[in-house]
Amino acid sequence: MHVLITGIGGFIGPRLARNLLEHGHRVSGTWLENTPPPNVEGADLCQADLLDRNSLDRAMEACEPDAIVHLAGLSHVGDSWKKPGEYFRVNVLGTENLLKAAASGGKDRTVVFASSAEVYGPVPVEQQPIHEERLPDPRSPYALTKAAAERLALASGAVVARAFNLVGPGQAPGFVLPSFAGQLTAIARGEQPVLKVGNLTARRDFVHVDDGVDAFRVLIESGQPGHIYNIAVGQALSIAEVLDRLCAVAGLKPPVEEDPERMRPVDVPLLLGDNGRLRKLGWEPRRTLDQALSDLWASL
Repeated sequence: MHVLITGIGGFIGPRLARNLLEHGHRVSGTWLENTPPPNVEGADLCQADLLDRNSLDRAMEACEPDAIVHLAGLSHVGDSWKKPGEYFRVNVLGTENLLKAAASGGKDRTVVFASSAEVYGPVPVEQQPIHEERLPDPRSPYALTKAAAERLALASGAVVARAFNLVGPGQAPGFVLPSFAGQLTAIARGEQPVLKVGNLTARRDFVHVDDGVDAFRVLIESGQPGHIYNIAVGQALSIAEVLDRLCAVAGLKPPVEEDPERMRPVDVPLLLGDNGRLRKLGWEPRRTLDQALSDLWASL
């Protein structure tokens, strides 16, 4: 199968490309125009902008993929409060453009849309783990754009992957665990005295990024069109617990200071996923959170 990955140079894209190549698939990928091309060995690359339908059409004509994994977009919950219009344009209008380009020429292509568990919003503890049939209740601009884009994707027959918190090397430093790891590195070098944190009480379902990548491949190969799948382990830990584990990996116990700038206007208390639907396709998590944290620390 020839798979096109939008946003191939991001956190998930390079790992997914390698995974697909190792399983005998051909891989192409898009990256944003006027930026340096990503280094993804074995993949064919082409420039495309989600907000430029013509560039997406050219990418489809050049690559002629059998399937598409739509990873490109804006993904930082905190940042979305500052740029809601940009998040809407890229994540909603951009997804609409991508879906139209995927269907151009009458092609019947599998599309896997990367969404987020953030679309669920606050769910009572007694109603968790969360099943895919639960109606979205987005509480941030980012979550709202993902929920809206999901509707477009499902209406077109795409497969929707609601990823919980993927963890591992390569994630942008603005996200919580890479931020902690970067600060710990600075503390170890004597460049920073205190670890600055936001809300540590929120509990999340953390998934090793390579398990997440395995899930995306399974969905490309076996996902049912028009269906939603949680990518989750089924266990939730607080940010405080995960920070303690990361500090243990780093061999450090620094003082911690709450930073108002790192607090979000709304932070969902608990997100714990039911992964039964994905397990029925043969997927299961094979790596631990501690492995993910060790991999993240080793990559710095």
